Amino acid sequence: MIKSLLSLFAIGLVAILAVSLVLSVVGTAIGIASFLFFKAAPVLFLGWIVVKVYEKVRGPDSLSSTDQSSLGGD
Repeated sequence: MIKSLLSLFAIGLVAILAVSLVLSVVGTAIGIASFLFFKAAPVLFLGWIVVKVYEKVRGPDSLSSTDQSSLGGD
């Protein structure tokens, strides 16, 4: 009787530890995803827009002759 109660207690304890570990991993993943989505993505998106506007203003052929020769576009 005591042996079966102790084994059920041990199984329950292991199950609680496993569930808490899984939930902590899921919480960390959600935290990282929300940080990337709400903090990093807007900054990257604004930087991408600035680069695209800068390319349109400057023009496509804005490389110097030295840059063009080093890239092989003699």
